[in-house]
Amino acid sequence: MLQTLNVKNLAIVENIEIEFEQGLNVITGETGAGKSIIAGALNLILGDRADKNMIRAGEDKCSVNTSFQFEDTSVIDAVLDNLGIDACEDGQLLIRRIISTSGSGKNMINNCPVTLQALKQAGTVLVDMHGPHDHQSLLSKDFQLDLLDAFGHTQDTGSKYEAIYKEVLDLRNKLHDLDGDDQEVAQQIDLLAYQVNEIENAELSEDEEEELKKNHTIAANTQQILELSNGINSALTESDEAAFNNIAAAQNMLRELSGILDDAEEWETEAESINIQIQELTKNVSDYAYTLDADQNNLQELDDRMTLIHSLKRKYGETIPDILEFHSKAKDRLDDLNSRGERIAEINTSLERTTKKIVKTGAKLSKDRSDAAIDLGEAITKELHHLGFEHGSFTVNLESTEPGPKGMDDIEFGFAPNVGEPSRPLRAIASSGEISRVMLATKAVLAKHDKIPILVFDEIDSNVGGEMGNAIGKKLAVVASNHQVLCITHLPQVAVHGTNHLVVSKAIQDNRTRTQIKKVTKDDRAEEVARMLGGKDLTSVTLDHAREMLTPSARES
Repeated sequence: MLQTLNVKNLAIVENIEIEFEQGLNVITGETGAGKSIIAGALNLILGDRADKNMIRAGEDKCSVNTSFQFEDTSVIDAVLDNLGIDACEDGQLLIRRIISTSGSGKNMINNCPVTLQALKQAGTVLVDMHGPHDHQSLLSKDFQLDLLDAFGHTQDTGSKYEAIYKEVLDLRNKLHDLDGDDQEVAQQIDLLAYQVNEIENAELSEDEEEELKKNHTIAANTQQILELSNGINSALTESDEAAFNNIAAAQNMLRELSGILDDAEEWETEAESINIQIQELTKNVSDYAYTLDADQNNLQELDDRMTLIHSLKRKYGETIPDILEFHSKAKDRLDDLNSRGERIAEINTSLERTTKKIVKTGAKLSKDRSDAAIDLGEAITKELHHLGFEHGSFTVNLESTEPGPKGMDDIEFGFAPNVGEPSRPLRAIASSGEISRVMLATKAVLAKHDKIPILVFDEIDSNVGGEMGNAIGKKLAVVASNHQVLCITHLPQVAVHGTNHLVVSKAIQDNRTRTQIKKVTKDDRAEEVARMLGGKDLTSVTLDHAREMLTPSARES
């Protein structure tokens, strides 16, 4: 469940922290108080793109922090593992989002920096958001297919189908690439042959560039290296005042001293060891200088090699591995064109075989969907009976089509809100209020089939009222028995069903508008429901009505 949501400097919100509970959390408040900002903050946590204009005026950044707590973290842990993030500790998940006017924002999951895409991946298993305009998605055929697949648990077959469909597209693209008139193909062959030969003649190796730069630096500084080497040798062994001569003199004195002091004998041995090291160092420097002296004319060859590599980089890639990858693809393409007839025949054979596979898999997917469609229609119809459509019916209609990206089915949700009317496409007859209730019925059905723990409804009750609001509230309470539900509502008939009631308000302090939020209970909650019923001017009649609407447990808590 979502435990806390902290929002700072977002729109008119300066700093609020909200504590949520398990069950149905209802959020109410006057229009413009900032209820929608809460939904917006959650969307940011779920990976929505940010607009710097969202930052509160006069501030340079805003932030959203959330804390989730789960008994079973296996699903989110699998996502975290895929993202390279440690599993949740003690069932807790922390997500943070910072947006800056400078554009240097931060996204964090359990204190690890992540991308927006990572937030979206985590969000897909955490929260199901339904905004005030999302019910329109119910009219989308793709969305309808996704709902049916989720209900029928056909995702595995669907994934197999999509993989085969991708193979078909790849094969068709290869055929398209090989297609063309003879002159065009001949020009491609000439160009590819030139490119392949140019790269092959260069005889590149992936790790040669670093070694090449090192050798070039040495070759370009050969004269200075030789001069320094001569100076080192002179200082060590060749000059009259060389270190070797001075240490040898010291050895003689130590030998004489050893006749007087026992310790001097050990010192003489140390001096002898130092002189041996000096001779070895001199030899190493001289040997290296000799090899440089022999290769000092190599600079031009190194220059030519670096020039060649830079020329190839300009044409084929930023690095040698990029150039070699280009070569591999160009060679494969050249081989395909040189054997165009054979390749076209091979691809056509593969395409025929893959097409048979996609038809077979698509047929199985269609059968699974057809079986699920009947059950889904009956389940949603049953839910709609509880939402004011006592004689309404909902159907899921499928027709066969040619293989496409999502299968071989054309789907249409049908709806008959009144008795005696034929079922017609939902998009053709439903009002926005009706679609909202159909969407809630759909969510109620799917909530029993998915594992997403948190459902958020932002004004699901738009364009409905009265007894329909009460029906929606009851249905949300039922859904909340298995999921944590957050519901932003303007209807008192919905609000009274909440197990946790939060009120958003705004106040002017120091000539600035600030959003506030607080949990209401007992009399405060009754007053909020009364305000929703009759506005700011409360009467005893309105207040009594509000108390009657609240459940006994809500009146006491």
